[in-house]
Amino acid sequence: MNIDCPCGSGAAYLHCCAPLHQKTHDAETAESLMRSRYSAYVLQLADYLLLSWHPQGRPQGEFDWSTRWIELEIRQCRLGQAEDKLGYVEFIARFERDGSTGSLHELSRFQRFQGRWVYMDGEIDPQNTAVGRNTPCPCGSGKKYKLCCAK
Repeated sequence: MNIDCPCGSGAAYLHCCAPLHQKTHDAETAESLMRSRYSAYVLQLADYLLLSWHPQGRPQGEFDWSTRWIELEIRQCRLGQAEDKLGYVEFIARFERDGSTGSLHELSRFQRFQGRWVYMDGEIDPQNTAVGRNTPCPCGSGKKYKLCCAK
């Protein structure tokens, strides 16, 4: 699959997120894990998403793949380097769902767990998110937005 990586890095998928998805490499930074998770949503790789979640926050049940992810914009990264234990990545992910477009603006928290980066949780800026409280969460967890990422 010699395509541009969905994460928006500008690199080819084979040399960017594919090695993480195929579990031949671990993410070196919180940002690289964030980008690989976004690509996993685009490519509907549920196993990788679950593996990259901290066990305490990992969702149960099936993913809802009805959201089409369009673009990832990384706003800023704090910490999250190889020598850090915590990392924060602020991003905006644009999506389409049921004929409408919207954006998910989140400050994600990552932690080193058992020697590798994992996604802990995120704080969503509801003013920049075009998702209703009772609609399915665009993260694909299958839960209502208010019971998932809006927490």
